[in-house]
Amino acid sequence: MTTTLPTGGSALDRAADPHRIDLTGRDIHGEAAALRARGPVAAVDLGGVAAWWVTDHALLKSLLTDPRVSRDTYRHWPAWGGGDSELARTWPLAIWVADRNMITAYGDEHKRLRRLVAKAFTARRTAELGPRVQAIAAELVEALAARPAGEVVDLRAEFCHPLPVRVISELLGVPEGLRDGLLDSVDAIMNTNATAEKADAALVVLYDRLAELIAAKRATPGQDLTSALIGTADEDGSHLTGRELVDTVLLMFTAGHETTVNLLDHAVHLLLTHPEQLAAVRAGTLAWDDVIEEALRLQAPFAALPMRYAVEDIDVPGTDVVITRGDPIVVSFAAAGRDPRVHGDTADSFDPTRPTRRDHVAFGHGVHHCLGAPLARMEARVGLPMLFDRFPGLVLAGDPTTPLESFISNGHRHLRVRVNPTPGSDR
Repeated sequence: MTTTLPTGGSALDRAADPHRIDLTGRDIHGEAAALRARGPVAAVDLGGVAAWWVTDHALLKSLLTDPRVSRDTYRHWPAWGGGDSELARTWPLAIWVADRNMITAYGDEHKRLRRLVAKAFTARRTAELGPRVQAIAAELVEALAARPAGEVVDLRAEFCHPLPVRVISELLGVPEGLRDGLLDSVDAIMNTNATAEKADAALVVLYDRLAELIAAKRATPGQDLTSALIGTADEDGSHLTGRELVDTVLLMFTAGHETTVNLLDHAVHLLLTHPEQLAAVRAGTLAWDDVIEEALRLQAPFAALPMRYAVEDIDVPGTDVVITRGDPIVVSFAAAGRDPRVHGDTADSFDPTRPTRRDHVAFGHGVHHCLGAPLARMEARVGLPMLFDRFPGLVLAGDPTTPLESFISNGHRHLRVRVNPTPGSDR
């Protein structure tokens, strides 16, 4: 087990009672509330690593746009030792800070990588996916309609998951024979309670599969995003390096489906447990866009994302806390989405009419705002109405209280429903 390592004599080291983060993610929002009660930023033990955990919406947005905050583990986290320290070798969550792509880069390097990715992942490319999203969603809905009346279906497995997985796989050009293996590996690293050994094993397999995909695209380029990323050059003729390319494809495949799966999962569950809101959106008096934004606010698809680092000492406004240079920082998107200072006393409630429904950071903020956010919203805007129009009698078949075993990915392990309920069937 990794032991908590000092960060250099900061207030983080002197914290008398750091909150031990539940790596299983059993109660993400309860934990967020407990941490918020400690102040806008609190010292935590993240699987043996001391870090600052940010719950305050305003502070989080400020830090995400502060040039004194970096996501470059190799440059700005002394304890990482450039990837050669004991921590880098043994910390089970190392995968979340070890990759090299645009969201872990800093300054000019981040600008270079984001510019290269943006050249390949254009707004037009996203818009052109519209007909395929429609077709895939329709195919999945019709497959559900063919199920026997009264049969219980895991809607996460049969609809919420395959829709974005198939979309991002087609976008990246991932062949079906390689897709399932990639998904298995991604699922393994999403389990933030896994041992270092299991995490390392999953990582080896994952990178082997990504290397196989990229080799295939180099040999036979297509009209897909992976091929475009391979061929995209900056103004000076520079391309993504081999490691940057692999980690960028990994980022886009993982974030390109996991966030949308959780968005669809939670949006369906929220509507089925709030019949008055469901009736309003079906009647057209409530917009689907408002439902989607409120679902994103209330249930951020990624609850938190390790880590960021202080490039310089940072005084936290309104507190006596100083985040010392080199200290790790984790921003809690889940906590920020329910900040009562922004959303009032009903911050924990589902209300798509609330004026602040769009004031969330579910897709990040500032220079690291997710490039794929328009695609995720489009998939939800297409898939949700199609699902509820086809199944007006859709009901839950039990309470999906079991969350994913992750403090990062915020979703249900299953979402059991009856899409064709029989009269008088129980819920």
